[in-house]
Amino acid sequence: MSAGGTMPAGSGRYPRLDPFSLPVRFHAADAVADERVRVVEIYREGVVLRRSVHGMRMAVSLPVSSYLGVAMRLFPPDGSAAATVAVTLEHSDPALSVPLFAAADATDLLAEWRLWARTLGVPLLVVGDDGKLHEPFLRLGALQIDRPCERVRRRGALKYRRPRILMRRKLGRRGATTTVHHEREIIARN
Repeated sequence: MSAGGTMPAGSGRYPRLDPFSLPVRFHAADAVADERVRVVEIYREGVVLRRSVHGMRMAVSLPVSSYLGVAMRLFPPDGSAAATVAVTLEHSDPALSVPLFAAADATDLLAEWRLWARTLGVPLLVVGDDGKLHEPFLRLGALQIDRPCERVRRRGALKYRRPRILMRRKLGRRGATTTVHHEREIIARN
């Protein structure tokens, strides 16, 4: 991968793109394309994939909203290559998925995963045991939610705004023995 004609930041062995320097252009592996390579351009609004198949050049332009999200994937070791963890921009068609970050260890994986999802405005995804993508956190629209926490009355934000005596008071009750005294109105005249 190369970002704008130069090698991306980080080690030269594993690809790492900088989400703060968008738009970015790099080469990625493509098993179907001629020369086994495709050119990927990532913008904040969309992704452009350029490749040549049987001598026919093509460009596929997709909005970022058509992607499912940013996923973490583990690629098992094969032969002489070690196991690799990767962050990818996932599409429902696997041929349109785009690799964003790859490394042999997972030291920066979580930070890259969250950074790309926030930059592109897509959800976070993980691959389950069955190989399907799902969201690791509950969401309500674009908001990430969690179960509500219990309110602690004595340590809340209102603790210093109200006198404590009001928290100990109980409402009075009108009993049967309460008497109501009525007087005539007295008007003073000169």
